[in-house]
Amino acid sequence: MTDWKSAAVSAEDAVAVIKSGDRVFIHGAAATPAPLLEALTARADLEDVRVYHLHTNGPAPFADRGREKEFRSVSLFTGQPLRAAIAEGRADFVPIFLSDIPQLFLSGQIKLDVAILQLSLPDAHGQCSLGTSCDAAKAAADMATLRVAEFNDQMPRTYGNNVVPLNRVDRWIHTNRPLLGHESPPENPIEARIGELIADLVEDGSTLQMGIGGIPNAALARMMEKRNLGVHTEMFSDHIIDLVEAGAITNHLKKVGTGRITTSFINGSQRLFDFVNDNPLVSFYPCNWTNDPVVIRSNPKVVAINSAIEIDLTGQVCADSIGHRIFSGIGGQVDFIRGAALSPGGKPIIALPSKAMGGRVSRIVTELKPGAGVVTTRGHVHWVVTEFGAVNIHGMTLRERGEALISIAHPDFRAGLTRDLCRIRHFPCPPEYGPLEE
Repeated sequence: MTDWKSAAVSAEDAVAVIKSGDRVFIHGAAATPAPLLEALTARADLEDVRVYHLHTNGPAPFADRGREKEFRSVSLFTGQPLRAAIAEGRADFVPIFLSDIPQLFLSGQIKLDVAILQLSLPDAHGQCSLGTSCDAAKAAADMATLRVAEFNDQMPRTYGNNVVPLNRVDRWIHTNRPLLGHESPPENPIEARIGELIADLVEDGSTLQMGIGGIPNAALARMMEKRNLGVHTEMFSDHIIDLVEAGAITNHLKKVGTGRITTSFINGSQRLFDFVNDNPLVSFYPCNWTNDPVVIRSNPKVVAINSAIEIDLTGQVCADSIGHRIFSGIGGQVDFIRGAALSPGGKPIIALPSKAMGGRVSRIVTELKPGAGVVTTRGHVHWVVTEFGAVNIHGMTLRERGEALISIAHPDFRAGLTRDLCRIRHFPCPPEYGPLEE
């Protein structure tokens, strides 16, 4: 179809194909198709529509109170719009590695009736790209019975294994609107110090994986003098651009995707969207490939920078929940922590501030909160970084790793953690920490 614009319909007509009982995938992050979601949730004639998604940007009206009989949100990785709904039992959460999500759709374990996508405009060959988010959307687009799309003039055309042919899109709307992006706040002093410590661990020629947030951004900001860095990651944000422009990122030494930044999705500002648009330097791939530890380990000196909510004295990392309350998801942390550990010269890093809740609680704890999810096991963990230092606990005994982690805990909590460790591991407590608690 050459005149695709004339075949565009209203958002209301586009989502009219969705029926009660359907299983629907929603494109996520900056690619969240907001106009189609608004039209879908404006309908009052639906029941029991299951909505599968990762993190979405902007409102999530399908999870609003009072819509429970019509829509059931199923988060494969969640964010702020869904946390209350999950906590209140109005929505569901699936704990799953990011690398495993596409197979849910490809195998037919979850049979999708409709995929709702935001795509770049069709090119002269009738091909569209998944733009800013390939992740699990490629599998959803391939396996859904029907595809409903928003063709947005402002969605970047991106390269990689992320093509959706126009002749496979069943209904579409045409928009011209800014993407729902993410602006990074200025770093704080704690993030700055953690960023310095992480940057000190990064050697020239390393392959980087990092998430979004203050700590990864602070670390990247301190790598401007590095040379021949590469990027193979599940996602990245604006600070990568600075390193490319400074000549620090060249991707020359990567073994997989040599010469290119490899990612599965991006989330950031308009500057980032402009950077990836029609840029062959950046390749987008499904997350079952980018996050495959076999692929990750093939690159040299993989440095995986991941965050945590809390870590116990044995090294167990909780990164997806605060007790029973789901905060995010497993995501790609374990995929990259393991891949980095197997990479020649690789460094898996868990980074977190030493305390939380205004300084009232330590994030290095004797034991995880009841209900806390162990995302990364103590067998996976190598480097742990707080603003008080960096320690590598891999290969240490339970007592040794406890002592190492206490050494980078906030000083306000070290005495209590030391007493707990002495009690649990049955060794005499240094007199300066006082008697053990019964």
